Amino acid sequence: MSSLVELEAEVVSWVETLIAAVVAAIIVAAIVIAVRFVAGQARGRSAWIADLERRIRLPGMALAFVIAAWVVCAAYTPSTLSWWPVLERALLIVTVVVGAWLLSTLVTFGMERLMQHDLRKDATSPEARRRQTQLTVLNRLAVVLLGVIAVGVVLFSFPEVRAVGTSILASAGVVSIIAGLAAQSTLGNLIAGVQIAFTDAIRVGDVVVIEDEWGRIGEINLSYVVVYIWDERRLILPCTYFTSQPVESWTRRSDKILGTVYMDLDWRVPVDAVREKFMSIIEGADTWDRRAASVLVTGSEGGHVTLRFLMSSKNSDDQWDLRCLVREQIVTWLQQEHPEALPVSRVVLDRPQ
Repeated sequence: MSSLVELEAEVVSWVETLIAAVVAAIIVAAIVIAVRFVAGQARGRSAWIADLERRIRLPGMALAFVIAAWVVCAAYTPSTLSWWPVLERALLIVTVVVGAWLLSTLVTFGMERLMQHDLRKDATSPEARRRQTQLTVLNRLAVVLLGVIAVGVVLFSFPEVRAVGTSILASAGVVSIIAGLAAQSTLGNLIAGVQIAFTDAIRVGDVVVIEDEWGRIGEINLSYVVVYIWDERRLILPCTYFTSQPVESWTRRSDKILGTVYMDLDWRVPVDAVREKFMSIIEGADTWDRRAASVLVTGSEGGHVTLRFLMSSKNSDDQWDLRCLVREQIVTWLQQEHPEALPVSRVVLDRPQ
């Protein structure tokens, strides 16, 4: 008889909980619809409100429904029921996970808004690239930290895990040594990634020469850096590479750069005419920034003279185009106007006596 009464009470409790859950779901749905309506009205005045509403829509709705379900179950479900502790633990885990999801979305949105605001003021200077790199790394660190905290809260909600955690902390010295040796490379890369971001060694967008490859820093992650090579290949290097190996940077303090073209020509080359032709070429080129230009004879060994063409540009891309232009037009001009200036090999044969 007592078991029948308990069964009836449990059924009544299930029915009450179900009804309360439906009512709570209706209330939460009404609140969500009201929030979306307000965001839609403000969309025309502030684009960022619409973007924020779009991003937090799914995690926000999920968190609201889970919390509502938890409150309803806690209010209408007797704590003596056998299935209530399991349901309560499941609701706690879902709340923590969804809450971490929502917080990481908000953090990412805030960081991206800061980066967009900064880019509108200054998008190309070294300082702007430094701030972009630091904000990107901070965003990733914050997301990882939220994930670790969420996992920790979920695990320590189980009494068994807390007991294991206590025993681990009791022997923390041995565990820390083992973990340090096992994760030496991973932790080294993580620390190097933070060091790169805040010591301003390299920045996203910097032009670099690494492993005899020319490219731009495309991504700086917590454990590796992606270099975009000029021919669309990708060079992926661990962060520790940039803290232990020399890196040639072309944009450390400024994008402005000097470039040179060397030509080995015959001794009969008319240097003044070449200098005049060079100046006419670069003065008609949009890629020359008018800071520096010169033609000098820098060598006279091996049966030829070496001419150095020096030119300046506002960035490395313009510099590459300008050097190619000068090289092509000077070669063509020499072929047409001064073929005697082209390099030749001379052989002197002594007549037999």
